[in-house]
Amino acid sequence: MSMPGGSEPSGTTPSGSHPHGLGWVAHGRRRWIAALLALALVAVAVVAIVNLNNAGKETQPAAAQTASPAASPVDTPSETPSETPPPAPAAPPPPPPIPELPAAPMNVLVIGSDMRGDAREAAAQTAATGEPMDQRADVLMVVHVPADRRSMYMISINRDLWVDIPGLGGSKVNAGLQYGGIDMQTAAVQSLLGITIDQTLMVDFGGFKILVDGLGGIDVDVPVPFQSTHDTGHVFTPGVNHLDGQAALEFSRERYAFADGDFQRVRNQRTLLRAILARLTANGALNDVTAVRGLVDFASCCLTVNKGFDPVQAAILAYSLRNLDATAIRTMTLPTAGAGFVGAQSVLFPDYGGINAVGAALREGRIAEFAVE
Repeated sequence: MSMPGGSEPSGTTPSGSHPHGLGWVAHGRRRWIAALLALALVAVAVVAIVNLNNAGKETQPAAAQTASPAASPVDTPSETPSETPPPAPAAPPPPPPIPELPAAPMNVLVIGSDMRGDAREAAAQTAATGEPMDQRADVLMVVHVPADRRSMYMISINRDLWVDIPGLGGSKVNAGLQYGGIDMQTAAVQSLLGITIDQTLMVDFGGFKILVDGLGGIDVDVPVPFQSTHDTGHVFTPGVNHLDGQAALEFSRERYAFADGDFQRVRNQRTLLRAILARLTANGALNDVTAVRGLVDFASCCLTVNKGFDPVQAAILAYSLRNLDATAIRTMTLPTAGAGFVGAQSVLFPDYGGINAVGAALREGRIAEFAVE
């Protein structure tokens, strides 16, 4: 074996030999010397192994040593007192059970902030000071979960819908987050649909990427192929695409690549959420109490929630979805009455007749009549 620099390891030149070799040594003698050296090395190795084994036995407790199956007949095995092995450590106690939610329908508002900084901090500052922050809701979706928790309905609200926001007045619906944080955004949706929002969840761009990457990516069935006009310009091919956090973010944000703009974007957002839920509920993962608690602890880094919706409540909600059938998720977009302008702003006008019908269906448990996608 060569050493660094091309030199041989020390001790490889036989004692008494010339380091540069002797020309008068016959070729046959070299071979015999090499053979003798090899035998000597083998003998040394055998002795070393025997000594190591003996030393190991001497250092072991008597109860750990066993007689060799090849022991000589003259060997007299010494009797050693039997020792009782120490008791196995007690199994850790099972995790405390997660309480069941009351058997009642619930509405969860999902907000995707377009802020590239910390949306949680910005929303808290707005709530505390009333100071507007530079963030709007890129995603607004009401998720309706029936009492049996086996199905789900997603209702998208276009961000440019012109509505009356309590405490603000006429504005695009997504401006509630900018001017009043989570509370005002939630109030805007409740007022529009005439429903009660039970819980609100918000995630910003950075948090969304972390969550998707933490799941190992997600498989999304892309209905309309396109190339993103954002960031990396990711190309989405038709059919199932495995997306990491960055690609999933670009998929959820895109509208300029589509003829119908924001309408295809909200459809893609629902496709994405459906894929995330399928990933979370695969193989009964939410039946594992420990896994649910771990998921909530992980997600708490990136999700902003309404007051009172602490990690315990989040775990209860996640656990309640353990029997969700991802194929039983139905979706829709809240009805609109066409596009136009309010001042210099390009907006969508609400179809109040259609919106009122959807609100009534949510309150009365008939949303399946509308959410058919």
